[in-house]
Amino acid sequence: MAAAMELRCWGGDWGLPSVHTESLIVLAYAKFSGAKVTVSPIDWTWKTLTATVPELVCGDTTVQEPPRILNFLRKQRFNADYELTARQGADTMAYIALLEEKLRPALLHTFWVDAENYANLTRPWFASRSPFPLNFLVPSCHANNALSHILLTKGEAPLHRITEVEGKIYSDAKECLNLLSYRLGTANYFFGNSPASLDAFVFGYLAPLDKANLPSSPLQSHLRQLDNLTRLCDTILAVYFSSDHPCPPPPVQETMDANLQKLTQLVNKESNLIEKMDDNLRSSPQHKPHRPDPKPSLASEKSSTPA
Repeated sequence: MAAAMELRCWGGDWGLPSVHTESLIVLAYAKFSGAKVTVSPIDWTWKTLTATVPELVCGDTTVQEPPRILNFLRKQRFNADYELTARQGADTMAYIALLEEKLRPALLHTFWVDAENYANLTRPWFASRSPFPLNFLVPSCHANNALSHILLTKGEAPLHRITEVEGKIYSDAKECLNLLSYRLGTANYFFGNSPASLDAFVFGYLAPLDKANLPSSPLQSHLRQLDNLTRLCDTILAVYFSSDHPCPPPPVQETMDANLQKLTQLVNKESNLIEKMDDNLRSSPQHKPHRPDPKPSLASEKSSTPA
């Protein structure tokens, strides 16, 4: 029996199971792959300052960061990418790298660096989910980390200050959204009718931006003009995170394994039945082959001739 899996992450709000991008990615992928995960929010605990979330605990194993967690789930045979071709797998890696490079800095700026959004939405939310005195430390710690990440990845010469890189990061983010929208087109998901890991990453990045009540966000306004991307988020929420909808079908790999097992059992049963019928035919007297009497010898013919 497989060990139980516990996922530690930030809690939900705004109609989302979690407001945290990385946590949303893992939660969505677990739903897509059929993995049974017990969700343990770190809200109201001292882990709000010390824990690195999302964090998956399975037995004696602890895994952090979405790529490593998703890889761990695949090794446990929970694979939402089972049907992808090699080309689609390569496209998945490319688009995930694009999200990390082009979209993540703008999201960090929107929620943690923009003064109006931070003061009216982000800081109050995270402070209200942290115990005293961490409610004073957690938001500022996250804000400092976000600013450092932006300047470290985007603060190249001649752009050294946050005010100088704002235009660049938002321009890159809008370009990224346009590329995602073009790639998705009119499809339900990026690679057909079943969601895969790319859908989980896009959902994790876009759902908080779409659902949060941000006082000021040109990036949110741009996203809401791309109807297919917002529809993707709404579809995932409705199908996989709503109690009003039935559970999705099991992963394709498990279904194929079960069908193959049933087919093998049926073939074996028919083979055994045929073998038993052959044995019965061989052992039955009326089905023994008729053999003609041997031809009498010449000596016996002479002895039977009258004198």
